[in-house]
Amino acid sequence: MISKRYKALPQETRILKHDKIENLLKIIKKNCTAKFNESVDVHFRLNLKQKKSEANIRTILNLPVAKNKKVRVAVICEEEKLEEAKKSGADVIGSDDLIKNISAGKINFEKLVSTPKMMIKLGKLGKILGPKGLMPNPKLGTVTNDIIKSVKDIKSGQLEIKNDKDGNIALSIGNKNISDDNLIKNFNAVLDVISKEKPSGVKGNFIKSAFVTSTMGISYKLKLNKDI
Repeated sequence: MISKRYKALPQETRILKHDKIENLLKIIKKNCTAKFNESVDVHFRLNLKQKKSEANIRTILNLPVAKNKKVRVAVICEEEKLEEAKKSGADVIGSDDLIKNISAGKINFEKLVSTPKMMIKLGKLGKILGPKGLMPNPKLGTVTNDIIKSVKDIKSGQLEIKNDKDGNIALSIGNKNISDDNLIKNFNAVLDVISKEKPSGVKGNFIKSAFVTSTMGISYKLKLNKDI
């Protein structure tokens, strides 16, 4: 069923042809009629062959302009680093006690940072943390001895970029109350990262298609400034 809010959206926006993000953002924001601060989301369909596991992208990006979203971060470390963890600004801190809580299904965080030494103990929790995307990963900067830097990066708007099983990437570049110029900066930063992650064996354009929308809005096809 189509909601009254959706029906009230400007009719001309529903038939708009694909365009550059610079031109679409004003329309996207105009469609943000929900009562909360909607996010501006982009979706990419990549030229990836999913028959082989190596055809995957998983990396991180510190956005030029931080998103307006609070992230609950947990740190698991050895006893001697607990004081450092407390100074990091993490929301949940622990050692063996935190492992027990996770084993019992008590997960009250969205990101988990671990020191290298504790990863041996965390290995047995793979079936719990893995499906939720919470297992710390050195490539993502969440397995580290520099706890303070890792937590700071995550809380300042660090973005995880990864494709799904169908070769698609979906992520938020900010909220409707962020200026167009800053949203464009974040969008271009995402494009640069995806471009650098293009597998050497990919022929032709890496990004087959791209779309932009808001949380409760209409999706529009993007015209990229350059082929990637």
